[in-house]
Amino acid sequence: MKKQITLQNKKVAYTLRKSKRARRMRLAVYCDGSVVVTTPHDLRETVAERFIREKTEWLFSKLAFFKQFEGKPVARYSHDDYLKYKDNARALVQEKVERFANEHGNRYNKISIKNQKTCWGSCSRKANLNFNYKILFLPENVQDYIITHELCHLKEFNHSKRFWKLVTGMFPDYQEVKTELRKHSMSLR
Repeated sequence: MKKQITLQNKKVAYTLRKSKRARRMRLAVYCDGSVVVTTPHDLRETVAERFIREKTEWLFSKLAFFKQFEGKPVARYSHDDYLKYKDNARALVQEKVERFANEHGNRYNKISIKNQKTCWGSCSRKANLNFNYKILFLPENVQDYIITHELCHLKEFNHSKRFWKLVTGMFPDYQEVKTELRKHSMSLR
């Protein structure tokens, strides 16, 4: 459902999606400047509007970030690309995960390669590691950071100080690479 809200005297168009599967609200800004709010199915629209207002500063920072890419070509990937590159991505990830896991004593269950629009990797409580096939197209240091990040979640399933200490132990210059990764967020779509 297309909606509009005024924030800091600026009109912002957004799409409101109600989902039966959603457990909490989610605000996303995409590279084309579109804004999407996803809410649980039974949540009132006024609650969603209040949520957007609370995130005004973040929302404007994301819109400004994507504005710098306006008019520039953005890589677009299709399902066929996923099928074409999935096995190559699996081989790359498998080799790196095994190497880092052996070096640092991480134990994992299985690795999956997915076609996600919003994340590079994730880790489940069952110690399953998931990676976006587009990791294949990132610089090697960024690939290593993403894999290290998910391996650290095997020991610390959050983003606490202890988690970042684990990341630092495995990947000391992670902050520089984390900044570089933000530049590649356009590649997810």
